[in-house]
Amino acid sequence: MRLNTEPRCSGGGLGRATRLDAGVTGALWAAVPGQALGMKRLSEPGRSYWLQSADLPAFPPLMDSAEADVAVIGGGIAGLSSAWELTRAGLSVIVLEADRLAAGVTGHTTGKLTALHTSIYGKLRSEHGEDAARVYAGSQSAAMGHVIEVAAELGIDCDLERRPAFTYCEEDEGVEGLRDEAEAARAAGLDASFVTETDLPYAVAGAVRVEDQAQFHPLKYLRGLVVDLVADGGRVHELTRITGMDAGEPCRLSTASGATVTARHVVVATHHPVFDHALLATRLTQHRDLVIAGSLPPERDPGGMYITTEGGKRSVRTAPDGHGGRLLIITGEAFTPGSGADTEAGYARLQDWANERFPGVTMTHRWAAQDNSATDSVPLIGPMRRNGENVYVASGFAGWGMTGGVLAGQLLASLITKTARPSWAELYDPHRLGPALGSAPEFLKAQWDVGKHFVKDRLESFGDGSNGPVSSLAAGEGTVVRADGRPCAVHRDDQGNLHAVSAVCTHLGCLVAFNNAERTWECPCHGSRFGIDGEILQGPALHPLERRDPGDL
Repeated sequence: MRLNTEPRCSGGGLGRATRLDAGVTGALWAAVPGQALGMKRLSEPGRSYWLQSADLPAFPPLMDSAEADVAVIGGGIAGLSSAWELTRAGLSVIVLEADRLAAGVTGHTTGKLTALHTSIYGKLRSEHGEDAARVYAGSQSAAMGHVIEVAAELGIDCDLERRPAFTYCEEDEGVEGLRDEAEAARAAGLDASFVTETDLPYAVAGAVRVEDQAQFHPLKYLRGLVVDLVADGGRVHELTRITGMDAGEPCRLSTASGATVTARHVVVATHHPVFDHALLATRLTQHRDLVIAGSLPPERDPGGMYITTEGGKRSVRTAPDGHGGRLLIITGEAFTPGSGADTEAGYARLQDWANERFPGVTMTHRWAAQDNSATDSVPLIGPMRRNGENVYVASGFAGWGMTGGVLAGQLLASLITKTARPSWAELYDPHRLGPALGSAPEFLKAQWDVGKHFVKDRLESFGDGSNGPVSSLAAGEGTVVRADGRPCAVHRDDQGNLHAVSAVCTHLGCLVAFNNAERTWECPCHGSRFGIDGEILQGPALHPLERRDPGDL
């Protein structure tokens, strides 16, 4: 089957009617502005190249009750891959996305399809065993192959390119570790080797090279997947935030608009799991990476996908720019959301690094990507509750969500339909015990960091909102103060107006901090992000920050 996957909506706007052609559904869907439901789209300045260069069809919010075999919460690659696989298996599926499809983590990725995940195989072998490393490599490689097969079957032009992947170091101190990683990756079944030369325009001390990996345009791929999903009877609703779940038989979901969904099974694919009855959040840590991109002449293309953990992590790849040239994409400067890190300074360091190694390239885009990682380095994919069979979760991809999300779709579809169980289901089981025991130090550190914020933030002495801290705020700055004894997050916009909201995250009560580059409020405990007026930009928070009157400061 070959479908035309060209955009079927003009500009992807939310405030206009959008029609998928009659060959797909024959239905007219009128999109409703997000503000009508108290939501906002992610801010335009930080939108990625992927979001700016590919339109996905627009879908309306869910306004009435609905029923399905499976409800999928989250419209990123994990959610859409799960929905597509389940629809293919003959189940009725409804996808519920709080914002626009792929507008969250998936829309801000680097779009690498590779089983070489920095230096994962040495860690897997030492903490999980040889078999676990082989299973991980095989499952991630299979997911990459699945994308290639699906794109070919559906005729999706998603800028798919086969490229080698590299994990490298520039300092001699890292060479021995990469030699060991190359051997571990090779033993796990990858076509891996240790090399000392690459096509980067600067010298490396050593690198792990894995052949025949891939990269693509994630939104172009998902556009094709969504069109096929809808053609097979799947339903999709955007601007539909799920605010409650009764995990009975059947499950019942409630939305911010008052609509309800009844389903035999629920897939929670929301990056960080919402409705986390099994406390999986205790095994997840959050990090955010900055991204810059700019045009690169084709003759300067380094011809591969590169990553190093040196210097605050650096990732390099290129992509077709749509005009016969290449777009150089550089990622790095990882930080914990809500840590109060100077994000503008991080962008400056990333730009300086790019200027030194790729001189003459003018950066035209910048955005940021958020990821979470399981404390034992393996994603959590499977039943949300131990022995539970109706609610499933996909999370903890550690920055490798393109293969991880596709893998999750395959695995969850097999678990829900009770077809052949993949040999790698046990490795990704959210309730695995053996591997988790080996990561006890990471687990304990994650809990210490969260607990520290609960206590320290409340003991910290914030300025009084009526004096210095607020009056001295320059345009574009934000700070947390106490007003009437309550923590208050205050931002001064470019016009000099103050915006004030509660500084208490609505997820579990940690205090947010200001991100000065993206102008957002971020929670250091579980990564929830809010706009300057308190609107939710990223979960697991289900409710916005309470607004405060700036006049009371």
